[in-house]
Amino acid sequence: MTRIAIVGGHGQIAQLLIKELVAKGHQPVALVRKPEQTDELRRLGAETGLLDIEQDSAQDFAAAFAGADAVVFAAGGGGDGDIDRKKAVDLGGSLKSIEGATAAGAQRFVQVSVIGADSPIPDDTEPVWRAYMEAKRDADVALRDSDLNWTIIRPGGLTDDAATGRVAMAPEVERAEVTRADVAAVLAAVLDDPRTIGQQWTLTGGNVPIADAINALV
Repeated sequence: MTRIAIVGGHGQIAQLLIKELVAKGHQPVALVRKPEQTDELRRLGAETGLLDIEQDSAQDFAAAFAGADAVVFAAGGGGDGDIDRKKAVDLGGSLKSIEGATAAGAQRFVQVSVIGADSPIPDDTEPVWRAYMEAKRDADVALRDSDLNWTIIRPGGLTDDAATGRVAMAPEVERAEVTRADVAAVLAAVLDDPRTIGQQWTLTGGNVPIADAINALV
């Protein structure tokens, strides 16, 4: 059994990931800011821990990751329109997670990014969206530059539709939507596959079964 710490453990993708990991025999550890969220996550099969992404230090992150074999950064600043929060959560949280995982010896690290994070940002981009894209871009750069065994998954537009088990995945794919459930399934699959270390893939809905999509890329 592998212990997998999930930063942003109450998010929609994270909760779907918890179910995937439990089904595969892993022990997810959902890290959340609000104590009232823990009972729900425990019912899904996760252990829980408290972690304030914005306020806690990299040392606090390392303590939260103690005993973990892997870390998944699945946090996001949400749709609140707060530029500072995008920087604090999507970038700052990732940077502290990278530092904390390194200190804790959790060498495997999977990061949820966003489609197009490396693309030029048009001058007329709305400021909050610009801050979000810049935060994800810089977080991915930091992870690629780290000594961790990283994988970066960049989903397209997220939907709450049922899982399809079929995707389009490559370093770059045409912009499209993907279900949160399929993103979670891909995260669980890459965590279990050391061939995906050092890989960065864009992910959308498609026609290829997830295992076949991974096999075609490694």
